[in-house]
Amino acid sequence: MDINFNKNEDFNKLQLSELKKKLLKVYKGGGDKAIEKHKLKGKLTARERIENLLDKNSDTLEIGAFAGEDMYKEHGGCPSGGVVVKIGYIKGKQCIVVANDATVKAGAWFPITGKKNLRAQEIAIENKLPIIYLVDSAGVYLPMQDEIFPDKEHFGRIFRNNAIMSSMGITQIAAVMGSCVAGGAYLPIMSDEAMIVDKTGSIFLAGSYLVKAAIGESIDNETLGGATTHCEISGVTDYKAKDDYDALNKIKNIVDKIGDFDKAGFNRAIAKNPIENPEGIFGILPSSRSEQYDMHEIIKRIVDNSEIEEYKEDYGKTIICGYARIDGWAVGIVANQRKVVKNAKKEMQFGGVIYSDSADKATRFIANCNQKKIPLVFLQDVTGFMVGSKSEHGGIIKDGAKMVNAVSNSVVPKFTIIIGNSYGAGNYAMCGKAYDPRLIVAWPSARLAVMGGEQAAKVLLQIETASLKKKGEKITSEKEQEILESIQQRYDEQTSPYYAAARIWTDAVINPLDTRKWISMGIEAANQAPIEKQFNLGVIQV
Repeated sequence: MDINFNKNEDFNKLQLSELKKKLLKVYKGGGDKAIEKHKLKGKLTARERIENLLDKNSDTLEIGAFAGEDMYKEHGGCPSGGVVVKIGYIKGKQCIVVANDATVKAGAWFPITGKKNLRAQEIAIENKLPIIYLVDSAGVYLPMQDEIFPDKEHFGRIFRNNAIMSSMGITQIAAVMGSCVAGGAYLPIMSDEAMIVDKTGSIFLAGSYLVKAAIGESIDNETLGGATTHCEISGVTDYKAKDDYDALNKIKNIVDKIGDFDKAGFNRAIAKNPIENPEGIFGILPSSRSEQYDMHEIIKRIVDNSEIEEYKEDYGKTIICGYARIDGWAVGIVANQRKVVKNAKKEMQFGGVIYSDSADKATRFIANCNQKKIPLVFLQDVTGFMVGSKSEHGGIIKDGAKMVNAVSNSVVPKFTIIIGNSYGAGNYAMCGKAYDPRLIVAWPSARLAVMGGEQAAKVLLQIETASLKKKGEKITSEKEQEILESIQQRYDEQTSPYYAAARIWTDAVINPLDTRKWISMGIEAANQAPIEKQFNLGVIQV
């Protein structure tokens, strides 16, 4: 192995180590003291509840672990958005589980909590996955109510989605395992079946203090909305559980009886491991964003048997398109090539840049995958579309628009892995978050931005120095360098994969070695939702 491989490997494994450290912190929720206080009430933590609900030793995917990362500092933070979301298996059936984390501000809903819950429901709707709600929440976080309560994608959308999912026949089961107050009380009751844990669970529109203030009635919370009240008097809940474990067992028993589903019919063969060692990814992926590498070598370490049937191999070389299998599932891969290549005219083409011929090839390939009912996997390391007079005169905007059109109108499920750069319109054409990938994840090496840091910093520097000069300030070379460094630091923070994950622009930051699992479980989920639309590109300029 060459020294460059070893340097890359050290760098990327350090990034992976940083990811693992960050995740360990996230898993603590509100911290050790809050966890201890929570357990003194006889309750399991959100993560323990999910662990006891899902099948032992089965694969899981956590959605939005970094939601809220470094946000709301003035309010004490909101680790993981105050809610844990996992896709996993209950009695062998794939489900999505949403559990409020009451160690984080008593499970109160911050704006990012609402966004994360809506993302969980979106996944359930797209894939027709049963969804389980483990409720333990104090309701809307009142100091930020204007950012969580009234808008279309705010708190109320949750209950609208409950109703939509019910009409679609998607199973929803709720277990009230702690507080469930105010508007939040509608979530379990709009589910198909609801249960409540005796003595720790409670459901009411207004608690005892508010009832006293509003109408003068003196009543304790247990009598007002505890398990006995709702199972024996109001009939609001369907089952009473004696503790958390009993509630989780009841959910397992209900899920165990759910009938089979119509399948989309995606092709799956016997899974085979890659021949090339996946660990090699760490040595191939360069430590510098400007260095080249061959994306074929990454693909070989992700796909079954390290085999890909490449489409138009010698045309449009800055995008690789081809058919492969991942954990047995047939997939169509669209990947940015990161090394400098030559086109048919012997002209040099920059790696990571989308040229007209590459966009044309990708558009055709995406259409082919839709016709053949093959899920699409996008491997992003893209700096954008080629610029300059030659590209503009050659119709790069038109060709790019065709590719964006094909991605937008695809009816097969799409999965996006951000490996390196994800800049500008390249993010869009390669199925960024705005283009409805079923799942979108980033490696620790990823960066998301409207343009690369170096170019952006120079543009922002020009704007900032011009503004200061207008105010009469003299800009020395030292002052200019100081401004540039400040801009670069700020920009680097905003392009970090963790910044994106905190805002749920991606579903997760993952270990590259887990890529196969994310794609395989994602296609398995998608296979539960038969394709109901025909692929149609609409009007495009040829």
